[in-house]
Amino acid sequence: MDMRDVSVLVVDDELSVRDSLFRWFKTYGCRVDTAADANEALGKFGDSSWDIVLLDIKMPGMNGIELQRRIGEIDDSVIRIMITAFASVDTAIQALKEGAFDYISKPVNPAQLDHVIRNAVEKRKLLAETALLRKTVEELSLPDEIVGASQPIKRSLELVAEVAKSDATVMIRGESGSGKELIARAIHANSRRKYFPIICINCGAYPEGLLESEIFGHEKGAFTGAQFTRRGKLELANKGTLFFDEIGNVGMKMQMDLLRVLETKQFTRLGGENLITADFRVISATNLDLEHAVKEGRFREDLYYRLNVFTIALPPLRDRPSDIPLLADYFLAKFTKSMGKPIAGFADEALSVLGRYRWPGNVRELRNVIERAMVVAKRDVIQAADLSLPFDEGGCLPAVDSLEEMEQLHIRRILDKTGGNIAQAAELLGIERATLYAKIKKYGLRE
Repeated sequence: MDMRDVSVLVVDDELSVRDSLFRWFKTYGCRVDTAADANEALGKFGDSSWDIVLLDIKMPGMNGIELQRRIGEIDDSVIRIMITAFASVDTAIQALKEGAFDYISKPVNPAQLDHVIRNAVEKRKLLAETALLRKTVEELSLPDEIVGASQPIKRSLELVAEVAKSDATVMIRGESGSGKELIARAIHANSRRKYFPIICINCGAYPEGLLESEIFGHEKGAFTGAQFTRRGKLELANKGTLFFDEIGNVGMKMQMDLLRVLETKQFTRLGGENLITADFRVISATNLDLEHAVKEGRFREDLYYRLNVFTIALPPLRDRPSDIPLLADYFLAKFTKSMGKPIAGFADEALSVLGRYRWPGNVRELRNVIERAMVVAKRDVIQAADLSLPFDEGGCLPAVDSLEEMEQLHIRRILDKTGGNIAQAAELLGIERATLYAKIKKYGLRE
């Protein structure tokens, strides 16, 4: 922080002290002002903000100790430095206990003042950087894409707010694509651990041997190919949150190892002997019926109860249809910005198609459909024909209101199926290629 960026308020009942300090700070280019007593100083806090305040301890009326306390109540980030002709260890200790940054005696030694002020400026700089970092971390930690006003999603978010305050182990239940990882991140972002990492591991993405190394880490030479020591997810999550996605896919041996770690918070790396302790919160997620897996002996009952302390059940998208337009608008705005493609919204027919579809892939599927529609859209409003939706469970295309709209959707699907091959598409559609070209031009399905 440049001294020219520093604002200083000098509070002293002696005019000579105020003037000399005023001139001293001016030579450094600081913004500086003075006050003769506590009331005048408090008035100047109403007019402006200050980085550093120099306070005389002995003043008529409110003394410097009480004034620095009042300033701390107004803005605790202000650096307060006490100045007094009545130097004493007791007074210095009291000032420091009350929040003073430092303490210097009259007559003020310029070298000492320079040293104290530069330390104060450095502290102010660190405070500003820390505040910015915290704000940045909070912004980066804010859960993305948890959008909706329906009662089911509101209830889920209420549960997030409740459990985030504690360190309770959470299990998130829900279909694939319903947003389980987003909920886990929301819990972490609102917890006391939010300034530490949330480490995610998809238990279904690794074979068991590799999963063990991912979670526990390994020492050099622990197995063939282990050329370096590697820290596992447990260590990386220290003081933060460990999120086990698809926990139901973990094998029985790993279940036993995880149970021991959750109970003791201690473990060893593969091939290692040193016991490592880590402090982490555990959140897990699954789309499986773990109760049924427990009954069949495929999932340990003790681990199930250890993980299932607090449950949040996420509703599938089909059970909150009122949120579909909100999510569609959210994704539209997001992709409009990232693609630099100005799309104003959705045609009524397109919204009707989105609302009637069953969304077996939930929010993730909706996101992908909107992203693709943004890519292929030829107009400034997304049309129903821009939405590439598969057959639903009943074998029918999503319901639409007009034959023309149905034709657009069907031609789009066939073109996608054939990779844009006109000859194959025309054959599947049972029409001449010239007719297909005419319909493509009519509906704006290709450039």
